[in-house]
Amino acid sequence: MGKIIAIANQKGGVGKTTTAINLAASLASEKKKVLIVDADPQANATSGYGIDPRKMSGSIYECLVDDYPVSGSQVATCVEGLDLLGSRIDLAGAELELVSKPQRESVMKKALAPIADSYDYILIDCSPSLGLITVNALTAADSVIIPVQAEYFALEGISKLLNTIRIIKSKLNPELEIEGFLLTMYDARLRLANQIYEELKGHFGDMVFDTVIPRNIRLSEAPSHGLPALLYDPASRGATSHTQLAREIVKKHSSSHKKQ
Repeated sequence: MGKIIAIANQKGGVGKTTTAINLAASLASEKKKVLIVDADPQANATSGYGIDPRKMSGSIYECLVDDYPVSGSQVATCVEGLDLLGSRIDLAGAELELVSKPQRESVMKKALAPIADSYDYILIDCSPSLGLITVNALTAADSVIIPVQAEYFALEGISKLLNTIRIIKSKLNPELEIEGFLLTMYDARLRLANQIYEELKGHFGDMVFDTVIPRNIRLSEAPSHGLPALLYDPASRGATSHTQLAREIVKKHSSSHKKQ
């Protein structure tokens, strides 16, 4: 069964979508079958692969609100082995429409269940909020990646997210684990960036990924061309760091399977 990983942090601008787009592409380049779910009304993960939300026959919105099957709603991307369940602006209204649904926190889990065996990894790009859609993503997920920006207020708000994860773990999804904290927008020349990495390591130890994602112009430019960095500039530090992250995750999962 595919591993479902939510990428979440209610703080905006920490690199969630950049991580989702590029990690999904890197996992696919490691010969894994991957689905990325764009669970953000801004639909940046959708446009980041050059897909026009208006031309999709279905999206995550219809799957959650109108019970469309995910199978047939997803589209192939420019990366071999990588599919996308896209988003559009309608998703902004989905929170209100889900309120009256039975087991409203588990609608995404139910939607993804029939296709979970078709993929090695399902990545959910969450919106920068702790609303009902994000709660759905965390309820559906096996684990969560928390991107943390290498800036002064980086650790601010993490306690709020960790508290939400604790509540979801106790009430909705006892299997939910933290996949890891990922330092993003890292500039090794800045003493502050190194201090934040040490602080993260001090707080969370082995839960912090060895891989850090650097500040990188090519990484920032790639979405405007509708491509992940891996296709836009494979030699760039932005592309190579996500490949390293994908390998770190695959290695961790293969070793945990062996232990079982």
